[in-house]
Amino acid sequence: MSRMSRIPRSALAFALGLAFLATAPPAQAAPLSPAPAVQTDRTAQAAVRVVRYDASRAAEFRSAVDQAAQIWNDSVSNVRLVAGSPADFVVLADNGWPRAQPVGRGRGTVWMGRQATGQGYAPLRIATHEIGHILGLPDRRTGRCTDLMSGSSAGTGCTNPYPNTAERAAVDRNFAGLTPPAVEFGEIYVDAPADAAP
Repeated sequence: MSRMSRIPRSALAFALGLAFLATAPPAQAAPLSPAPAVQTDRTAQAAVRVVRYDASRAAEFRSAVDQAAQIWNDSVSNVRLVAGSPADFVVLADNGWPRAQPVGRGRGTVWMGRQATGQGYAPLRIATHEIGHILGLPDRRTGRCTDLMSGSSAGTGCTNPYPNTAERAAVDRNFAGLTPPAVEFGEIYVDAPADAAP
């Protein structure tokens, strides 16, 4: 018996396989499918609706309006409020009760009324509340200070300017187009206490 026949057949097959691989041309790699698109900060921002506001005629309430815009920017993700023009909504100062007239999603007019601040209501809460109307939120006269849209029903002791979880979610849904805003466009929402003289 020759020495070669003593080598197990499996070892011989293995050696021949290695020899074949060494002499075979390299296989063509399958074409790569394109990598999934990665959403960059720029594309994320493109989906956010920018709403411009003009508070140049808000007089002594200008800084409260700017702070209120920042509170909304920190609270929601589908809309961003930016001071500038052309403005989607304007903020004015007058001697009446605070009020807002939304005329479209993110569009309208806000009046920062001195009658409310003269009675002790907090300007920042007023500004954030009235901008809430522009963003599609109706009044909810719950009397709870934790509800921004309870407005004057929470009393002069309430200074909370922050929207609650439900209010934030409603604004995000409004600007994602998932739900129509709960305000009636063209209506003026006046934030006066129930016992206020007309």
